[in-house]
Amino acid sequence: MKKNMGNTDRIIRFVLAILFAVLYFTNTVTGTWGLALLILGVVFLLTSLISFCPLYTLIGINTCGVKKSNA
Repeated sequence: MKKNMGNTDRIIRFVLAILFAVLYFTNTVTGTWGLALLILGVVFLLTSLISFCPLYTLIGINTCGVKKSNA
């Protein structure tokens, strides 16, 4: 799996995952919406940890920085 997420993208996803978990476990968001946020938070957490987003591959997005070659 080739990485397709940059550090900024990973940090944003990680923070959102924590926020979604807090909203769910403090019962601020409940029911179907709460469960959906929790699942999305888990997906964000996993993708930020492995630096790979399958959806980015499908739509051709890459937020990793461009590596410079030693020419």
